[in-house]
Amino acid sequence: MLAWTIYLSFAGALACLLTPRANPRATRAVALGTALAGLFCGLAGAIQFKPVNGLEVITRVRWIPALGIDFSLAADGISVTLVLLTGIAALAGVLFSWNVERRTNEFFAFFFALIGGVYGVFLSLDLFLLFVFYEIAIVPKYFLIAIWGSTRRDYAAMKLALYSFIGSGMVLIGMLAAYAVSGLASFDLQALAQHSFVPEFQRWAFPLVFVGFAILAGMWPFHTWAPTGHSAAPTAASMLLAGVVMKLGAYGCLRVAMTLFPEGLKMWQHELAALAVTGIVYGALVALVQKDFKFVIGYSSVSHMGFVLLGLVTLNEVGWSGAVLQMFSHGVIAGLLFAVVGRMVYDRTHTRDLDALEGMGLTRAMPFASVTFVIAGFASMGMPGFSGFIAELQVLIGAWQAFPKLALLAGVGIVIGVVYTLKTTATVFFSDKPAPAEPHDLDHPLEPITVPERLGAALLIFCTVVVGLHPRLLLDIIVPSFKSPLFDGLRKVAGL
Repeated sequence: MLAWTIYLSFAGALACLLTPRANPRATRAVALGTALAGLFCGLAGAIQFKPVNGLEVITRVRWIPALGIDFSLAADGISVTLVLLTGIAALAGVLFSWNVERRTNEFFAFFFALIGGVYGVFLSLDLFLLFVFYEIAIVPKYFLIAIWGSTRRDYAAMKLALYSFIGSGMVLIGMLAAYAVSGLASFDLQALAQHSFVPEFQRWAFPLVFVGFAILAGMWPFHTWAPTGHSAAPTAASMLLAGVVMKLGAYGCLRVAMTLFPEGLKMWQHELAALAVTGIVYGALVALVQKDFKFVIGYSSVSHMGFVLLGLVTLNEVGWSGAVLQMFSHGVIAGLLFAVVGRMVYDRTHTRDLDALEGMGLTRAMPFASVTFVIAGFASMGMPGFSGFIAELQVLIGAWQAFPKLALLAGVGIVIGVVYTLKTTATVFFSDKPAPAEPHDLDHPLEPITVPERLGAALLIFCTVVVGLHPRLLLDIIVPSFKSPLFDGLRKVAGL
């Protein structure tokens, strides 16, 4: 069932493109059906998931035999978790894009081309195939931002494309080097992971591939594309960018760089941990002083993705499982935050300036948006009962075992996160500044929150609460993944 998430997404992209441009309702119906089908396949695959040695091969077909390239798909608990995240993000994205009227069929065609590429990355066992899906997932982002974006959309789209392709170029060089040096004449990820590359090769190949992927994960100091891209992207694109596209980078760091070059990770562990913690604290500090509502959430994403990267380099299972859980958690929470900021607030008030929003009386004008943002803010701060709490707690425990001083600094980032979240919530929704006598006394009346938006918000809130209250739902499939042969070298280096 998991493989069908890929096929259905690309089929849905084609179906959306073929719907009449003059009939956006038909396009939305096709998009909703595609998203529901993808999520259903992901859920069914997760329920049926019974891996052998932590990894279940789904399909393997010879693709380019001369180069040892296969169309090879496989899943472990990490893949299943991120496939579920992608299905949730896709459905929520469709619901929050119900208002798209301009070139609706093309919008959803790009949307599902991106989703299909993301599913493909998370399920690929062949390194070359993974790279192909990785590029497929990146390209539609440019068009979604450049065509349907808002402020400085051309600049933001080009910046995202340039950063992404520079990172992809680094990954491609490392991938081809591993293929050549191994002498296996194969791009099979499992075979390459079991090959012992010499330490001298790993010393430069690991940072090349890890940083190449980490650029898309928003690693400091290569993070500047993220807030710019978030701010310019339409709501659904912002949700996907923060929710799943940034996870492609983190997943590549784990699945490719760390499994192929585990000794390289050991060599660069402390430097990468320092960069991750810098991203956590820096992103939080910059979010604290922003005046643009979307930039606050954009820099917040940089900070929270720092926890993912920190967990990955801890070289212990607590940190690794926390990093994967944080990928899921941040994907859901960031998607909810961008949905409120982009669709509920900006599309109605036509401003993201915090000073301008402060006196609009939005709590009375849009109580549902106010309550939703408060809930999303609590989840983002890592309050107990939400998925972010257990995810960040595991990362901090893993970091404490590896580098206690850096773990303390990461904790400072959480405190700053609480400050900017409360400050922003108070400014936009609970300001002491006198509100207009009539909350709708703006340049235009505020349209009510629609049913699709309410359903999308409820879905995301449900996911973060369920995982927060019962994290074993995901941890029970994530943790055994690190016992698979794919992670043999990494466990050996970590002394596990």
